[in-house]
Parts: sequence; C-alpha cells; structure tokens
Amino acid sequence: MYRYDSTDQQLINERVSQYRGQMERHLAGELSEDELRPLRLQNGLYIQRHGPMLRIAIPYGMLSSAQLRKLAEISRRYDRGVGHFTTRQNMQLNWPQFEETPEILAELASVEMHAVQTSGNCIRNITSDHFAGVAPDELVDPRPYCELLRQWSTFHPEFAFLPRKFKIAVNAAAQDRAVIRAHDIGLEVVSDERGEIGFKVLVGGGLGRTPILGKVVREFLPRRHILSYLEAIVRLYNRYGRRDNMYKARIKILVQALGIDEFARQVEAEWAHLRDGETTVTDAEFDRIARHFEPPAWETLAAEDPVHSARLHTDKAFANWVKRCVHAHKTPGYAAVTLSLKAPGVAPGDISDVQMIAVADLADRFSFGELRVSHEQNVILADVKLGDLHEVWQIARSQRLATANIGLLTDMICCPGGDLCSLANARSLPIAEAVNDRFDDLDYLYDIGDISLNISGCMNSCGHHHVANIGILGVDKNDEEWYQITVGGQQGNGATIGKVIGPSFYAQEVPEVIDALIAVYLEQRTASERFIDTWQRVGVEPFKARAYAGRDRRRTAKVAGTGSNAKEIVNA
Repeated sequence: MYRYDSTDQQLINERVSQYRGQMERHLAGELSEDELRPLRLQNGLYIQRHGPMLRIAIPYGMLSSAQLRKLAEISRRYDRGVGHFTTRQNMQLNWPQFEETPEILAELASVEMHAVQTSGNCIRNITSDHFAGVAPDELVDPRPYCELLRQWSTFHPEFAFLPRKFKIAVNAAAQDRAVIRAHDIGLEVVSDERGEIGFKVLVGGGLGRTPILGKVVREFLPRRHILSYLEAIVRLYNRYGRRDNMYKARIKILVQALGIDEFARQVEAEWAHLRDGETTVTDAEFDRIARHFEPPAWETLAAEDPVHSARLHTDKAFANWVKRCVHAHKTPGYAAVTLSLKAPGVAPGDISDVQMIAVADLADRFSFGELRVSHEQNVILADVKLGDLHEVWQIARSQRLATANIGLLTDMICCPGGDLCSLANARSLPIAEAVNDRFDDLDYLYDIGDISLNISGCMNSCGHHHVANIGILGVDKNDEEWYQITVGGQQGNGATIGKVIGPSFYAQEVPEVIDALIAVYLEQRTASERFIDTWQRVGVEPFKARAYAGRDRRRTAKVAGTGSNAKEIVNA
C-alpha cells in the first residue's frame, strides 16, 4: 500500500498544527463558532444531533493492520469503543469530545492518516473496488490511479470551495464493484485496440434528492491525460455549477441542464488549454506510484487445497460461510475474505475496538498485514491461503465477524440515520434491526438468494437506497417518521435507479412490506432468477399490490398499538 514520503508527512503534520491553533483560539473566545465552522469541516469535524462526529479518510478503502490498531486505540481512548465504516470507505467516530479532536488528528498523523477533505465542498475520498489488486476479472490494479488522484486532489487550491461536494470512483474490473455510475466522475479503466491503458470517463452521476446515473463524456482517455482532463471537468463545474441553491449545486444538475453533448464540448474547449501541460502524467510518475502496490510475497500453491476441500463436505456451517464470504483470487491457492459487519443486533458498518484488534491480528497472520473496507460497509482480507480459511473462520466467528450473509437480505447498507445524524428525517437503525429480526433464518435467506436492501435516513442517500433492489428512505410527515419504499435499483454494470412503489409506510409496517415483496418474488421467480431479474420481468404491479394489500389492517393495528412489534420499533 502507499506509504507517506517526507512531504506527505510534513503536510499532514502542519495541518494538525494549524487545526490545533484554530481550536485553541476558538476555546479562548478568539474565533466564533461561525468562524470555526469552515475550518473544522475542512478537518472532518461535524456537529451532529448529539455532539461532534469526526470522519476519518481511508483512501480507496486501504488500511494497514497498524492503522486499524490505531483506530481501535483512538475509539477506545477518545470515543465509546466503536467506529462506523461508511459507503465512502471512511470511518466515523460518533462520540468524540470537541476539544480533544486535535489530539485525535495528531494520533492519526502518527500512522499516516488524516481527516482532510472528508467534508466540505471539495473533492472527497477517492473510492474503488475493494478487491483491487486481487480480482481475477480486473484489467489492471486501479489503486495506483486512485493514489494519483488522491495526491492531485488533496489540498488542491482551486477546488477547495466548489459549489458542492465532489466524488470520484475508479473501477478496473469487468464487474463494476465501485458504483462508478453513481458518482460525479466515474472512471472505468479500459484499453484500446493497441493495448494502451486509458479511461472511459463518466460524469454527472449521483444519488441524493435527484438520483441520476452518470453519462459517458469520453470513451477513451489515454492515462497520461487523466489529471488535465479531470481538471477541465472540475474547472467547468467550479465556474458554472449552481451556488444559489444547494439542492441544485451538484455537477449532475449542470450536466442535465447543458446536455451531455454540450457539456462534453465545453470540457474539450477547457481541456485545450491544459492538454500536454504540466499536469501530463509521465510513465515514470506512474511507475513511482505503482511500486507502492507491487504484489505481496504470494507463495506458489496448488489451485485447490485438499484439506480445505474436505472440510467443505463435512462442515456445513463452514461451507455456508465460504459460499457467501470467500471470493475468488487471481493467484492460485489464495482467496479474498469478507468479514461481515452485519451480525444480528449490530448497527450495519459498526466495528468495536475489540473487533478492530482482532481484524488487525487476522491481517497480520493471514493477509500480509493489509485489509480493505468496502462501500457495502464490510471488511476484507484480500490474500488468505485456502488452507488457512478454516482457522480464519473460527477466529472471525468468535468475534461475531463471520455472519454468512454477504449478498443476502441482511447484508444491508445503512446510514446512522436520526439516531445520530442531524440531517436525518427518520431513524434507520431501528428499521435495520426490525428487518434483521424478521429475517433471522439463514436457511430462508439462502432460499431468497442474492438481493440488496439499503436504508437511508434522508434524501442525501448516504445509505445508497436508490441503487438497492429494495430501498428504504426515511421521510418526515407532520413530525412522524415514515418510510418510502423503492424497488428495482441495482449497482454494477447494469446500474439502475429504483422506483418508488407508492405512498410511504409507518415504521412498524416496513418488515411486513419487505416480507410481502419477497413473497411475490418467491412465487413468481423462475429457477435461475434473482430478485432483480423477476422484478424486471414482471414489473411493479404484483409487488405494489401485495405491499399495499394489508395496509388498512396494519394501520388499524398501529392506531390500536397492537401492530406487529409496533411499540418496539416506534419507541426504539
């Protein structure tokens, strides 16, 4: 993974010192709250519903075991012993003390980490495929390109105050696991007919209040031009993006207003001033960065391990875990492992300090001391020998990190919602818990098969509900929490935005509605169909009819206070 050089470390140390001085002046009454606000946001510090929240950058989801141990130490010393992984592959601390945040940033700097540009109207954390470097279907390792973009965008003086936040994702695999079509800029690494590596560039994607999938603005961009071309895009956005209305400030609105052809023409005109200039990336610079991502010392192993294969036949629980949580690796004898952060009774994406230490230990023993964070809010060990899988499973299971539900209904993406976030209209976590309680039978989940269910507490869509097969959005109606259901979204190469099926539901109705949607799928599916396939074949009407069929009965029960788990959910 990338390691700081002296310049990197100096920049971060100076930022910590600067922030410490700003905080001291604020506490001394020399800086008002309004004056401090943009300064603290530039260092990842929010004020949420109950207090501060600090968002820590994890570039393209890569962590060392030493960094994870430091996060465990920080969460124990300065927080409540829990960290939350987000869909941007970052970590959030939800209970730090305001005046202690300079100490936290200093601790992070000691292990080459920071909280810079995790907030504010700037280029945010670059994200990528959590299997980057080991995926059998990738053209090249995308992480060097992510690191190049990180270095270009960090502290970029021209792009520190954009009209709105700006997000970039990079994918280099045949299957898009980075949701590049839902980003302000999505980059797909491709090669031309001569074998030259470059990028297909998508622009104008995003979720939130106006969900839109990105459009191709350039089919092939040689890699040497990546910085100058992206600079042209962001310059155009910085000049013409809406600043009078925050709800229309994202680049997707500008692209929609101009049309993709006119937007592309204006980008090309701006690029003409930048092309072949000082931001052209040389092969030597690519090689310098790529050396940080050379493969680890993989052993020469057989493609199959006989002991591992035998265990798959004799241990059903282990076999189920392997089926759901173990993934193909491009090197024979190795596999990638997803450690699920979706155990029953745990907020999706939450990881305790004890679990962090356990994962760091697993990474050191079995995966070259490195790990990844997925945008689905799980943790990945990328380089595990097949012969070690059983031991990894046993250790992970002892730490409640081996729930065999990856890709299933309870592998939910979920934002913290109204329990913590000041922007939320409704709570997300009680809904996630209620769905988990309703679908607590793994055999039933395996029968349902591959399906995504995501939950957002507000229109900002931090839970990516728009690109889930079933999406749940919390809305506020007359100071009551209601939940809007979308169906038919998906991520990946064929990404689609889900459709709202109708009026929203009370909290206690949601598990029954999900149950109804699943029932239609199980009745209508063919032998090989996933939920999304059946939805696309039969359309919305059967699902909508079943979802609303028992609505009057449920409403009567809600008013009487006797509805299914009504009190537990409403009062959670």
